[in-house]
Amino acid sequence: MPYIPHTEEETRAMLDVVGVRTLDDLFADIEPSMRPRRFDVPEGQSEMDVCARLEALAARNHTGVVGFLGAGFYDHHIPKAVDALAGRGEFLTAYTPYQPEVSQGTLQAIFEFQTSMCRLLDMDCANASVYDGGSALFEAGMMAIRLTKRRKLVVDEAVNPIWRTMLTSYTRNLNLNLVTVPHKNGVSDQAALKAAAGDGECAAVMVQNPNFFGVADDYTDLFAHARSQGALGVLSVYPVMQSVLKTPGEMGADIAVADGQALGMPLSFGGPYLGIMTCKKSLIRQMPGRIVGRTKDVDGNTGYVLTLQAREQHIRRAKATSNICSNQALCALRSLIHLSLLGPEGLIRTAELGMANARYAVERLTALPGVRLLNDAPFGNEVALELPVDAYGLADALTRQGYVPGFPVGRYYPGMDKVLLVACTEKHSREQIGVLAELMGAALRAQTTKGGLL
Repeated sequence: MPYIPHTEEETRAMLDVVGVRTLDDLFADIEPSMRPRRFDVPEGQSEMDVCARLEALAARNHTGVVGFLGAGFYDHHIPKAVDALAGRGEFLTAYTPYQPEVSQGTLQAIFEFQTSMCRLLDMDCANASVYDGGSALFEAGMMAIRLTKRRKLVVDEAVNPIWRTMLTSYTRNLNLNLVTVPHKNGVSDQAALKAAAGDGECAAVMVQNPNFFGVADDYTDLFAHARSQGALGVLSVYPVMQSVLKTPGEMGADIAVADGQALGMPLSFGGPYLGIMTCKKSLIRQMPGRIVGRTKDVDGNTGYVLTLQAREQHIRRAKATSNICSNQALCALRSLIHLSLLGPEGLIRTAELGMANARYAVERLTALPGVRLLNDAPFGNEVALELPVDAYGLADALTRQGYVPGFPVGRYYPGMDKVLLVACTEKHSREQIGVLAELMGAALRAQTTKGGLL
């Protein structure tokens, strides 16, 4: 919407209609200390001066940095067609499709997104998306609490700590018992998870595959045990790797969630991203958010509508499954376009390239003195390495040279300051991995000869 400033006469006329004398009177309900007394806005400039200023600011950006960061968010190739199609006005400015007769395009796109998520994760039902992986994990926990009438959630410590932090924030004032089960050197302790979920009070056991440390695991037995104790199994996944790993459906998960950033969303300093939610059909009435269904009109034509709306806040606010209101599902549309362009074989190839690059990185990096795998568990496109030096210092030294070597795990896990999480995607080349190994080797040698550098 264009910005049109108000003249003094227009402002005076509006204040008269409202029945107040000044702008201060209009904002009298706001605490005075919270009202800005003046805005530090510079004087207007010519277009040429503004362009010069913006170009100077843009010149401060650093381009060409090669990054091996992951930790739940990955730098995948995004076909240009994704931006071109998702940027069309019909999608970009769409509103929640309350009126199906004028929203068939948006509704069909959401329905196809739901279908693709069900096929990818091998689950029965999906919603139109939530905000991100963390909100999806929280909503899955709340589903389990409503379904089981229990107040305890058991969470694996190897679940992404960013999402666990969000889970803690959301549940802090809900009188829930949130139990975190420690990992074993980056691997889920399934025996401890079974014990924590076996007291008859657990609503859900929540795990991730691959987990934060990149470990690929099988939770079939854990979910079967949880079911035998009246609890649900919640699995958070990395959607790209689901094309080559055992699916949540095959493991017997009751609810499967994911952050869909890897499916067509740029990293963008942390968002907006996409929360994927799927579940078994028997649980659908407790699933939050929009659900689109396919039906027939009176003439027998296929149509799409928002269905099972008695779950939502605009029907029964007090008993709503969530407070997700307006939803244009633009990020969901991006993921649908991205998956459609890749196709099944393309998605598998994307996963395989990332895994192959990760294995080559392990081969090169573990050949360096003092660098070894954190554990011997299977991994996908991401792996945790134990270094002979502090991971923060190493990462800082290499970043200054244009290579971000990975994510220092000690940021979220005390006592793991020498662990570096290295992620590879299809965008990395063997040459880049080779340069990473050379730079890391030089940094480690400098630490050995000079001491204290890292």
